[in-house]
Amino acid sequence: MNRLAHTVLAAFLVAASPFTSAQTVTVGFGSDVTSLDPHYHIFSPNQNIADHVFNRLIERNDQLRMVPGLALSWKAIDDTTWEFKLRPNVKFHDGTPFTAEDVAFSIERVPTVKGSPGPFTLYTKEIQSVTVMDPLTVRFKTRAPHPLLPNDMAVVPMVSKSAASTASTADFNSGKAAIGTGPYKLSRYVRGERIELARNDAYWGKKPQAETLVFKIMTNDSARVAALMSGDVQAIDAVPVAHFKRLSSDANLSLVQRTGTRLMYLYLDQARDVSPFLSDKDGKPLAANPLKDLRVRQAISKAIDREAIRDKVMEGASKPTGQLMIPGLSGYSEALKVEPVDVAGAKKLLADAGYPNGFNLTLHGTNNRYVQDDQILQAVAQMLNRIGVGVKVEAMPSAVFFPRNNKGDFSVSMSGWSPDSGEASSPLRSFIATPNKDKGYGTLNAGGYSNPKVDALLEKALATIDDAARDKLLQQATEVAMNDKAVIVLHHQVNLWATRKGLKYGGRSDERTYGFDFQTNAP
Repeated sequence: MNRLAHTVLAAFLVAASPFTSAQTVTVGFGSDVTSLDPHYHIFSPNQNIADHVFNRLIERNDQLRMVPGLALSWKAIDDTTWEFKLRPNVKFHDGTPFTAEDVAFSIERVPTVKGSPGPFTLYTKEIQSVTVMDPLTVRFKTRAPHPLLPNDMAVVPMVSKSAASTASTADFNSGKAAIGTGPYKLSRYVRGERIELARNDAYWGKKPQAETLVFKIMTNDSARVAALMSGDVQAIDAVPVAHFKRLSSDANLSLVQRTGTRLMYLYLDQARDVSPFLSDKDGKPLAANPLKDLRVRQAISKAIDREAIRDKVMEGASKPTGQLMIPGLSGYSEALKVEPVDVAGAKKLLADAGYPNGFNLTLHGTNNRYVQDDQILQAVAQMLNRIGVGVKVEAMPSAVFFPRNNKGDFSVSMSGWSPDSGEASSPLRSFIATPNKDKGYGTLNAGGYSNPKVDALLEKALATIDDAARDKLLQQATEVAMNDKAVIVLHHQVNLWATRKGLKYGGRSDERTYGFDFQTNAP
């Protein structure tokens, strides 16, 4: 037995004392972050941490419904003008007042951030101009009718103009420019190790109970569980599903689970005529890209047993799906069902497409980002082998994977997405719409998928004021994209957390771990 296994076993055998202090809460955080610059990367771990330091004009509750944030109210003045009334008496961590000037600066800064692997321009591209009416009133002029502007403003963090006007991403990482209005101040950031936060006692909202909040980056599942059991941390997110039943029987722990919006799916290279990680059964590179053929994409989807992944890999902690959204959110379609496994049908489709003997591919993905991500990759590989598609799996740390994936380096890859805006236009715009820098579409479309019908329905939806009519258009766009196998959807994650006795957390559909929502000394 190795040293780590001994540590885990000892932690289970030794009953550590329950958590009783409200002074410091330490969280075992299951994902690494790529930056503390809140505009650098649309990446959930980054945004999770940023939400402690920065605020948005509009926030979302644990059910993803919009609630007032730095803006008390918002309304459409006309088809292309939105007015936001700001919350008075809000101050940044350095004591300077938050005003409409900071809002205008924050929106203008988004497209200037250098080297972003996933820019926030998706949520600002429709804004033509920002006008400061007075210190507490700001107006947005959009290029066309854009009823989803409030949804977009529930994604973009507000930063300080005085602190960040000349700041680089490195200045945020060092703490120099990480001056927000949020419930915590940044004390220290050690890349790949920890983020230390101190309570902002001048916070405009409800004051958190914990004075100090520490996020320890712990991407190794066993180490994270061991730290919880020993009391080294008081909470962990991304509870390893293999440990869930065992942890739930421990009287010193509390566990919570929530069906989440996190969609797991496969990208397929549909843009290049020749794709780099595809070969025939003898290992010779294919002269033509089979992934451009709908029949091949359908075959791949039919080969995947999503219920088996749920039962055997995720141990129940997933909801197989045939679409982008979960029930109850805008864009969910009753017409889209989970694809049933059909090995014989998949083989026939491959034969009809000219690949009766199949072909080989490399499946890329992460090994430290999503729940059971490397195990899902292996399961998918085995399922594709059954239809004659030989699969080599290459799993890597998220810090290596995402920059390469977002550049389109791979032929087939697995990723995840949680819609911050709470409706289907978010995934449709980000990784399904045809890449278009001018419109900010397809910023994460690693497969290069393009379907004019999807684009047209999406654009019409984004310009439709009536909520019910817009929802119908988003459903239609989703149906076209899913039937065309724009991506191969697998499941939505079930989010899992565990805390030591004396600390309570209710969980969220968007999988965020918010230290300011922890209740300390809880029964």
